[in-house]
Amino acid sequence: MLKRFVQLAFTLIGASAGFYFGPQFFGVLQRSPLNFGEVPAPHYIGATLGALVMFVATFWISNNVVKWIRWSEERLMKIPAVDGLFGLLGLIFGLVIAFLIQQPLTQLPIPGVNRVLPFIFSGLFGYLGFRVGYKKRDELISIFKLGRQNRESKNKKEEKHFSEHKILDTSVIIDGRIADICRTGFLEGTLVIPSFVLEELQHIADSSDVLKRNRGRRGLDILNKIQKELNIKVLIYEGDFEEVQEVDSKLVKLAKVLSGKVVTNDFNLNKVCELQGVSVLNINDLANAVKPVVLPGEEINVQVIKDGKEHGQGVAYLDDGTMIVIEGGREYIGDQIDVLVTSVLQTSAGRMIFAKPKLLERAL
Repeated sequence: MLKRFVQLAFTLIGASAGFYFGPQFFGVLQRSPLNFGEVPAPHYIGATLGALVMFVATFWISNNVVKWIRWSEERLMKIPAVDGLFGLLGLIFGLVIAFLIQQPLTQLPIPGVNRVLPFIFSGLFGYLGFRVGYKKRDELISIFKLGRQNRESKNKKEEKHFSEHKILDTSVIIDGRIADICRTGFLEGTLVIPSFVLEELQHIADSSDVLKRNRGRRGLDILNKIQKELNIKVLIYEGDFEEVQEVDSKLVKLAKVLSGKVVTNDFNLNKVCELQGVSVLNINDLANAVKPVVLPGEEINVQVIKDGKEHGQGVAYLDDGTMIVIEGGREYIGDQIDVLVTSVLQTSAGRMIFAKPKLLERAL
């Protein structure tokens, strides 16, 4: 059917060309040495010859044209409807700009150039408009969503709620503490789970490595718990950034699009977000912030677990996992003793407390 349509289209093109150019063609033949003489009804004879020539030519070119149409159809079917729509809008906008520029170009006093330049600018601005509309579709969608939200919002609280998107990365989902934080109510707004993060979780859950597979399944269980058991709004973001390969870069780009915050416990992603000007909520920073504050001179009762790196040192831990280095505590390994805090050191890995046995203090 498509092949018949192509043949019909080319035949009509040939007939139209023959109808308009037939008289000129037969006029040339009359002035040639062959002198064919006057041809009656040159328009219709030219249309007949043009249609016949193009119809015969379609036997060689129709298959290639059909293949090209099929290939174009397959490519167009793979393009998401939203991407195609924004690309088309960009194309129309580019052609409108080119049309406005064409008017002064046709007035140029350079013969030939004033006829060619309008076509060049039409193609250039049409291409640029399509590429900009296609590549910036996510930003444009976010602008439309924000505008619609601002029109529908009746107070500042609703506007603030819209802007409070918390975008979860893979590491914080696998970690699991995000569910406990949501349960306490300290995390407000909408939790955004990008589709590319779900794909990465599924890939980890299907891994042949047992540890990775368990971590991936744990992450999926955490998401299921957040959706079904917790009273918090969850949004699955279906969009993707095909021009970006790394998941961390996609998260940063999504945070810019949604004007949201990235929730993570990945140190490197935390630094990238800070460099890109994206707000970030680090679970590890929150955990360190809520640890009990211990000041030098305070007394703590701990159990010495093992010896330290330096000679004579002992190591103990608080209930929250904070490590305590006890000078001269090696001889008390396995014992429950009272220690006096001498100093507190805050590192990127957490808080470290230095102390000495209280019995040693009394002896001095």
